Amino acid sequence: MWRMVLGLLTWAGMASAQDTAGEFDYYVLSLSWSANWCAYEGDDRDSPQCDPARDHGWVLHGLWPQYERGYPADCRTSFRPPSRGQTGDMADIMGTSGLAWHQWNKHGVCTGLDSEDYYALSRVAYDKVTRPEVLRKLTDPVTLPASLIEEAFIQSNPTLEPDQITITCRQGYIQEARICLTRDLEFRDCGTDVIRDCTMQSAQFEPMR
Repeated sequence: MWRMVLGLLTWAGMASAQDTAGEFDYYVLSLSWSANWCAYEGDDRDSPQCDPARDHGWVLHGLWPQYERGYPADCRTSFRPPSRGQTGDMADIMGTSGLAWHQWNKHGVCTGLDSEDYYALSRVAYDKVTRPEVLRKLTDPVTLPASLIEEAFIQSNPTLEPDQITITCRQGYIQEARICLTRDLEFRDCGTDVIRDCTMQSAQFEPMR
């Protein structure tokens, strides 16, 4: 009997802790270098994103609602899920329609926006950031300090400050550039749980395919 009561109390506590759509502090714009993702994961998945004809550089991993510490996810929403047409239309900047679908289901539902507005806002945020052109000109794989990627973004975006961007690594590769934005999509400082720069001095960086 007590186990049943405790179980119900635990379930009630989890339900009350449900993240609420539209209640968050800022956004993280996450950009992934496509060739690196393909090298450590995408090729094994036979992802269409890794087709050289797609000519992907920095793709939009997602636009994520963020608390000052932590983030909401999987919020309840009354909006309909996106159509195949909507997710397909995002593949030009997100690599695949599957990623667009996943980002809506985990993060988009917490913005308080419907899927059409969430994708539109994601595109505006993506276009706001100038991706360093010099990285698209590489012809061979290189190893470099992760800090050089951050510096390249700052040079390409004069109003972007060091505490407003962080570079992550995965399996020895440069993984993502994560840029913090206000709800109005202005650059702002990242929270302490986001601003955790990769410190690798010899991170792998693949040229565009």
